[in-house]
Amino acid sequence: MVAARDRAVARQGSSNQSLQGKAIDTQCQLDDAAAKFLNTAAARLGWSGRSIHRCLKVARTIADLAGAQAVQLTHVAEAVQYRRALKAH
Repeated sequence: MVAARDRAVARQGSSNQSLQGKAIDTQCQLDDAAAKFLNTAAARLGWSGRSIHRCLKVARTIADLAGAQAVQLTHVAEAVQYRRALKAH
């Protein structure tokens, strides 16, 4: 976990949690498949833009934990699952 935080700080100068607005989009550039998945999930779940950004920050952290350079579909899918699980409680 420390290594993931160190990756984030080295890449963007702050933790993923601290990202705001455009910085989230810059650090979480998704390929077409991941973006489509996220947009579909957000529409079905009735998420706001803020909810989407929260999910993206979690996906970026999951990617960092996995040692991945880019946020991939699997990271986004895992983040959506966490967000849905939290909402259910």
